[in-house]
Amino acid sequence: MSTVAAPAITPARTDAGWGALLVLLTGTFVTLLDFFIVNVAIPSIQVDLRAGPSALQWVVAGYGLAQAVGLITGGRLGDLYGRRRMYALGLGLFTLASAACGLAPNVGVLVAGRVVQGAAAALLMPQVLAIINTVYTGSRRARAFSAYGIAVGLGAVFGQLIGGLLIRADVAGLGWRSIFLINVPIGAAAVAASRRLVPELRSAAGARLDLVGTVLVTLGLTAIVYPLVASKPAGWCLAAVPPLAVFALYQRRLAARGGAPLVDPHLFAARSYTVGVLVSLAFQLTMASFFLVLALYLQDGRGLSALASGLLFVPLGGGYLITSTLSGRIAARLGRQTLTVGALTVAAGYGMLALAAHGPIGWLVPGLTVAGAGMGFVVAPLPSIVMAGVAPAHAAAASGVLSAAQQAGNAVGVALIGSVFYRALGPGHFPHAFALSLDVLVAVGIAVAVLIQLLPGRTA
Repeated sequence: MSTVAAPAITPARTDAGWGALLVLLTGTFVTLLDFFIVNVAIPSIQVDLRAGPSALQWVVAGYGLAQAVGLITGGRLGDLYGRRRMYALGLGLFTLASAACGLAPNVGVLVAGRVVQGAAAALLMPQVLAIINTVYTGSRRARAFSAYGIAVGLGAVFGQLIGGLLIRADVAGLGWRSIFLINVPIGAAAVAASRRLVPELRSAAGARLDLVGTVLVTLGLTAIVYPLVASKPAGWCLAAVPPLAVFALYQRRLAARGGAPLVDPHLFAARSYTVGVLVSLAFQLTMASFFLVLALYLQDGRGLSALASGLLFVPLGGGYLITSTLSGRIAARLGRQTLTVGALTVAAGYGMLALAAHGPIGWLVPGLTVAGAGMGFVVAPLPSIVMAGVAPAHAAAASGVLSAAQQAGNAVGVALIGSVFYRALGPGHFPHAFALSLDVLVAVGIAVAVLIQLLPGRTA
């Protein structure tokens, strides 16, 4: 397997214990949770802040857009200026933005706070995988990546349930504001602990941020993600082609003359990384889109409350928790085929749900459990496999590219499957629209299983 040649890392210390991992996963969990949790609060926000449909859309989309377009730059900043420093800065900004969201007097302030939350998440998230990939080795590395996968999955799977519980509890009469304000003490504690527990890692090279590359990739990613999250025609995404093409050419030329590109082309010398990024993007097509159509089916189609529909995520989360906990040991034996098993299991779970769509609600439980189990076999081990061929000096930049690909996959999946769902929807046709959407997701899951076969046989 090829690896990426790069300057050495200069660590202040690398004796990271499990306390460091807990701090890192705290930031991971709250940023992912806030991507999903806000959906439950939209009806309450609409009434309390007298918000219109467009403003409400940006309460959701502003976070995702800012996060997606900033991940690559955020990763590179960690390589250049210190990963712990950028993690703490990102989590600190996220915490302050959460307070602003929770105290927002009007929807304009709330949207601005959500955009800052997304930008802060883009700064901190790439540092987590980069630090894990660098400071943990051997069996500790496998356990750390497994824990990361669990945190990612639980933040996504239980976002709706946690939001429903917080709003129902109505702590101190805060209502929907509690879903943001709860981040404040958690984030403050994690920022305070990061300096003591998390080792600092910096690139030995005294390079500067590639400003031209930053502008080009930001324009390109915005052109991809904005039309999708803002429900614009898919043709708008073609505007991304010129800036991204110029970006790729500029990065190659900058690297060839000994400069420090935003994304070093040598990153893609490792087949495990290049194919792994594509697998991550393709698999994410099936994740956020599934959560979207499931929530629409349960709440609008079956008339369940946010809390009741959130409870149906419990079997999904249970299946995920079991397999993600076991995935490290299974991956040590099966390697990349663990991902294949996961992708096909997800497809099987979606197929079961399609068959149960017209039946009683309880018939969904087996399919949800199977789908969750399949997700655990993919989400937990995939980052370790993708990052295995990346040199430490480029770990945060590589993590940023991986995370950006995942966010792009989420956005494309929501646009694609959302279009299928709404086109099939008619009076009383929610079960049909849900089942048809799942049929498409089954096909995508099988395609992902085929794509996984391009990964090297041994990737770690």
